[in-house]
Amino acid sequence: MTDLIRCPWGTTDPMMLEYHDKEWGKPVRDSRALWEKLMLDGFQAGLSWRIVLKKRDALRLAFSHFEPEKVAEFTEDDIERLVNNADIIRSRIKITAVINNARAYLAMQQAGVDFGEWIWAQIGGKAIQHVGPVPTKDALSERISKDLKKRGFKFVGPTIVYAWLEATGLINTHHPECFRRTQVAKEA
Repeated sequence: MTDLIRCPWGTTDPMMLEYHDKEWGKPVRDSRALWEKLMLDGFQAGLSWRIVLKKRDALRLAFSHFEPEKVAEFTEDDIERLVNNADIIRSRIKITAVINNARAYLAMQQAGVDFGEWIWAQIGGKAIQHVGPVPTKDALSERISKDLKKRGFKFVGPTIVYAWLEATGLINTHHPECFRRTQVAKEA
């Protein structure tokens, strides 16, 4: 597999290579999985994705496997516990955003809005096959960010949203020559 053409960032080390080859850009439709990935992209802000990947298992454990119903019940004591957990990214603002966002996710659900259906409807149900230079944000991510914020979400700026759309396969930004580009396009 090392002789395959990949996105340049996906060749930096074995962990990134595996993430690139097996996860990144693969279309995700499950609401809870989409929410988890959005929360992880929020943790990435100001950091490298490699750091998030390295701490992902610990983050999953610390945040009850990103089950929104459980995370929404976290208290101030839980926040203190998390801020003192050396195994995770200990940013208080990011930790409190995840708890807040669990509540916003559940509010959408209670209003009859399925998170997965909602995000895929934003692009007409079919992944966008991006061509050309890859931006850090665009009009779509700005619109989705604004909508999420109106719904009460925090730490979901347009750059975080764009990275999330890429990671979850809503926008296919694999390099044109990358072997995964065609694969994920077929999965969408």
